[in-house]
Amino acid sequence: MNTSHTDSRMRILVIEDDRLVADLMRQVLEDDGYAVDIAAIGEEGQRLAMATAYDAIVLDLELPDRSGLSVLQELRREGSVTPIVVATAHDTAADVVRALDAGADDYLQKPFPNEVLAARVRAAIRRGGARSMERVTAGDLTLNRVTHDVQCQGKPVTLTARQYALLEFLAMRAGETVTRPILLEYVWHLQFDPGSNVVDVHVAQLRKRLRESGSVVDIRTVRGEGYSLDLG
Repeated sequence: MNTSHTDSRMRILVIEDDRLVADLMRQVLEDDGYAVDIAAIGEEGQRLAMATAYDAIVLDLELPDRSGLSVLQELRREGSVTPIVVATAHDTAADVVRALDAGADDYLQKPFPNEVLAARVRAAIRRGGARSMERVTAGDLTLNRVTHDVQCQGKPVTLTARQYALLEFLAMRAGETVTRPILLEYVWHLQFDPGSNVVDVHVAQLRKRLRESGSVVDIRTVRGEGYSLDLG
């Protein structure tokens, strides 16, 4: 992960295994004002895409662990409406048709000019997608993913930036058990456990704030696994 979850810019996920190409795409899109996350394999890309409501995804079809087409199909099967721009060296008409039929919003053949990538992503976002999830409802809580404001039954709930990021991540996976390593990776951007109880402390603080706000939403501890957001 390369971008803070407290960043208010529109967010793009690039699923690309070629590091040089991925870094170039990130630079182009960051120059265009986006926050960018990069996944080098399909499995990681799919996990990120389902955990976070990105504004658009740029997807390579040739990935080391699985085909990009299967990632695209699985995301659509799971109900993701995020605009997906396929960027690949595949150039036959059949490749284009397969990608579009699988749910791609656009198709770019490598190599392509930097400004074309930026323009295609802008166009895909304008047509809709994850931005329609600007507001997320979790039980009696409403989260504004642009302003990071939280309300409980219409009343504001004051959270720190980290508490908000934690709540948003759990809200996007309400009912699922989220492990501590996953939270460390996607909320704290740590690839390792620093040996502290940083996750537990922040969960306890967030749980306390939710109770003080009068919310019925609770963060349930799943013993030996992690946490799950209980909508009450």
